[in-house]
Amino acid sequence: MSFLRNRAGIILVAVIGLAIVAFLIGDAVRLGTPFWQASQNEVGEVAGKTISAEEFRAKVEQNEANFRQQMGGNLNPQMTSYIVENTWNQTVSEILLEKEVKRLGIEVGKNELNDMLFGKNPHPQVVQTFGNPQTGAFDKSQLTTFLSNLNSQPGNTAIKQQWENFLQGLKRDRLYSKYNNLVKNSIYVTSLEARDDYNNRNKLANFTYVTLPYSSIADNKVTLTDGDYQEYYEENKNLFKNREETRNFEYITFDARPSKADSTAIRTGITKLAGDFRSTTNDSLFVSVNSDSKAPISYAKKGQLDPALDSIVFKSPVGTVVGPVFSNGAFKIAKVIDVKTSPDSVKASHILLNPATEGGADKARAKADSLLALINKGTSFAELATKFGTDATKEKGGDLGTFGRGAMIPAFEEAVFNGKPGDLKIVTTQFGVHVIRIEKQVGSSLVAKVAIVDKNVAASNQTQQAAYAKASSFLGSVNNAKAFDKEATSQKLNKQAAENVTASQSAIPGLENARDLIRWAYEAEEGDVTEKVYELGNNFVVAKLSDVREKGILPLDKVKKQIEPAVRNRVKGRMLSEQLAKAGTSINQVSQKVGKPATPAQNVVFANPIIPGIAQENKVVGTVFGLQPNKLSKPIIGEQGVYVVVVNSFSNPAPLTNTVNQKQQIAQSVKQRAQGQVFEVLRDKAEIKDNRIRFY
Repeated sequence: MSFLRNRAGIILVAVIGLAIVAFLIGDAVRLGTPFWQASQNEVGEVAGKTISAEEFRAKVEQNEANFRQQMGGNLNPQMTSYIVENTWNQTVSEILLEKEVKRLGIEVGKNELNDMLFGKNPHPQVVQTFGNPQTGAFDKSQLTTFLSNLNSQPGNTAIKQQWENFLQGLKRDRLYSKYNNLVKNSIYVTSLEARDDYNNRNKLANFTYVTLPYSSIADNKVTLTDGDYQEYYEENKNLFKNREETRNFEYITFDARPSKADSTAIRTGITKLAGDFRSTTNDSLFVSVNSDSKAPISYAKKGQLDPALDSIVFKSPVGTVVGPVFSNGAFKIAKVIDVKTSPDSVKASHILLNPATEGGADKARAKADSLLALINKGTSFAELATKFGTDATKEKGGDLGTFGRGAMIPAFEEAVFNGKPGDLKIVTTQFGVHVIRIEKQVGSSLVAKVAIVDKNVAASNQTQQAAYAKASSFLGSVNNAKAFDKEATSQKLNKQAAENVTASQSAIPGLENARDLIRWAYEAEEGDVTEKVYELGNNFVVAKLSDVREKGILPLDKVKKQIEPAVRNRVKGRMLSEQLAKAGTSINQVSQKVGKPATPAQNVVFANPIIPGIAQENKVVGTVFGLQPNKLSKPIIGEQGVYVVVVNSFSNPAPLTNTVNQKQQIAQSVKQRAQGQVFEVLRDKAEIKDNRIRFY
């Protein structure tokens, strides 16, 4: 007891400490991640709000689905990167703007939201979702019916969650609209600004100049000091602001593209296939087994086939195998199965039945037979399509419109192009069972049914292994940046540079699918060489990280090479300025002394500071509008050289008596830029951590 009394304080502190640690660890265990690694599951943080990987991934997947729906097809790495970048920017803007509207007290009330749904001018998204398919006008009864069905749904179903997300989207859009209107309405243009803008655009200056270009002094005649670099850097620091961390790396590619031997071998192989193709009795199976692309066999009009095959196919008799021809990186042979005259386009309607909801393919087919019987007895096709159809065409009585060859899948196309107007057919495709009516056939053209076998020209294992061996040998001989450079020079290898690469970037010019290499660059330290050979498309790549450029103002040593031309021109400018300053007191004296012509410039305006025949020269034109006529200027260090000028005359515009229109034009221009610029300001002021490199 005496021991406990004497050490009670220490014991109490220890117990409390252990309790706190247990609390933190317990909390981390509940979340499934240790607290010291909590950020590992965060894609980023914006203005204090974290973005979880799960939340962000869900947004990306939704945007990918939307992209596929709009564009069709599969997503390549560049498309995926574009979607991830767009999703990130969308998420950042949402967080920043939500924070702003909350700070300003901007809200969307219940009555306002209800007005967006049922008011005189419903939100465009509501009109699009609950619009009449024929007229496009908002159909209030659709929305009412939907809400009635929604209320009858039990619990927190998926459809209720989707509706809640829809409402949140409407509120968010209205909040942003209010915020943007607030910003735009705060823009005010004074009468003085209007008059200045009017004069800057309409006051004309006529002047004469003499210029000594920087190229008149050889670069090797100029010595640059550390002070020259420092002076330029200090005056232009804001030009070197890095908005996000970037990295530079140099890389060497080892070409693994198909060789001539590879191409010859593939041509020989497909030529041998042509004999078997000619004699086969199952063209579909032959194409499926032997073709790389496995294109379905279908009819095509002249001009629809690959150009290398098109002209040959339509001149060849049925049964002929043409080719091989080379096109788009592949050798191709084609078998002419049939040639006939066929409609150019067809107008048709259909009723699509889904076997999954009908209890199987047999029951769907039986139902299609029943519908066909009803139609033959006089029941309206459109009414049956509206009642039983399972795709979007049911809203239009099954009307598919008019379409040409290639618009539908082969089985459906065969049915409508080989029939005649008025025919009713039942066809099964991968989409379900169709009851089809051919409404009309238009035009007539020669078509050919063609089976195509193609073999892509790809690098052989031997070619790839040879390229990989060279890359591995090079990598094995370098372990740091100096060795990388030395060995590249020794082997006369071409070093290429990827500069200012961002963490979210997916593509490097000349390299395919470079994302893994970029991820390495952001895990490496300056001077590191890749720990392995990267296979990117038809290249094996070894790289070294040459530069890391942190977010913020870049230090002088990071931009020294970049600013060297500008610093050199500045030093040349001082040398040329001394020469011009001593050349005389009139423009003609200066011209004669330096041996350069006195060139007139007519009708130059302040708002467009371009000297005709030279370039944009802001300092020179700005100086001109501050001079008195007939007074020789001091030397002006410009973009292309050093100038002296003398103003001959100014032509003033008619006085601006009514500033209203001028103010409106300026305000409109500013308002158009305001929304984007406000977001940029909010983004610059916010603390943003981007961890996407861990996940994408």
